[in-house]
Amino acid sequence: MEDRIYYQDAYATTFSARVLRQGTEEDGTPYAVLSQTAFYPTGGGQPGDVGTLRECRVIDVEEVAGEVRHRLEAPLPEDCAEVVGQIDWDRRFDHMQQHAGQHILSAAFLEVARAETVAFHLGKERVTIDVRLDELTADLWEAVEQRANQVVLENHPIIARFVDDEELATLPLKKQPTVTENVRVVIIPEYDYNPCGGTHPARTGEVGMIKILGWERHRGNIRLEFICGLRALRDYTRKQAAVRELAKRFATSEAELIAQAERVLAERDSLKARLADAEKQLLEGEVRKQLGVAEQVGTVRVIAQVFPDKTIQQLQQYAQLAVAEAPDVVCLLAAATDEKTQLVFARGQDVNVAVNQLIKETLPLIAGKGGGNPAMAQGGGQPAPAADEVLAHARKLLAQSLA
Repeated sequence: MEDRIYYQDAYATTFSARVLRQGTEEDGTPYAVLSQTAFYPTGGGQPGDVGTLRECRVIDVEEVAGEVRHRLEAPLPEDCAEVVGQIDWDRRFDHMQQHAGQHILSAAFLEVARAETVAFHLGKERVTIDVRLDELTADLWEAVEQRANQVVLENHPIIARFVDDEELATLPLKKQPTVTENVRVVIIPEYDYNPCGGTHPARTGEVGMIKILGWERHRGNIRLEFICGLRALRDYTRKQAAVRELAKRFATSEAELIAQAERVLAERDSLKARLADAEKQLLEGEVRKQLGVAEQVGTVRVIAQVFPDKTIQQLQQYAQLAVAEAPDVVCLLAAATDEKTQLVFARGQDVNVAVNQLIKETLPLIAGKGGGNPAMAQGGGQPAPAADEVLAHARKLLAQSLA
């Protein structure tokens, strides 16, 4: 492992190396294999490093068949024998903070809740761990988070090194290694002992604040989302700016923001209820007006009307009001836009017509789909032919069924 500089010194950002060979992946991506490298390859839940080799941008690093492949945006010159590598330090240090933070948080869950971590993923914005736990309460969440941050503030050393079988047998590992040789252990003395091949800072204090953002149930476990260090600072800065702006818009203090928001929401709900009542009264008036001029077809009255500005829910409400007011009425209603036509058919209790059958025979005109029951049915389809033609067709079918 002497050619893996990231194992010898996680803080190394530049290095020189000989180009052992170049190749091309199956997807056409060029890559280079070097005599040594500071680029960490993707593995163990941690993304690989990016950076540059000479003038070429390294876009991905992965270990394949025992060799570290540096995948490049463009190939190195064919005669290139030596390169200087430069890793993206900001990205590397961010990964060091998040990965060490995961070790600390997982150990805190084991210590406080006797809950082991069964999965880990280091994402671009968030980090997740899956914890074997049936339930996560607010008190337990806070206790684990507090313990993890206490370990950070105590600034313990973080020791990462390879161990032989004899020493490995003496260590109180939290989990068993997945490899049988070249076993590397990350140790926070008297707190956490874990086999791990990732990069980590030298002390827990460099991890910075560990903040749990939320959790959800996932495949019988608890999946937690958290961030550490500079990610946590950026997240706090962003959220604090949002709180300040909301407090400004609500004309209140940050301390009173939630109470003020609750008052505004209560006022909104009251206004929505009053608006819905007013709209219902207007709709009732519109229904009564249409009932007064409804066409008589045999023993029933028919309201056939196209609306350019109603939702299908409003058509349903209109139909419900009409049939409740007049048991001898049939409603053939349409809402038409440039994108679609929606239909609602309904009949009063004194009308012996199955409107679900009526709409079933009408929808093919607009290549539509729908359904319902004999008293009310709805559906929708394409905007052509025009909605008034569709209703005329439905009225003709209705007249035939009443004959």
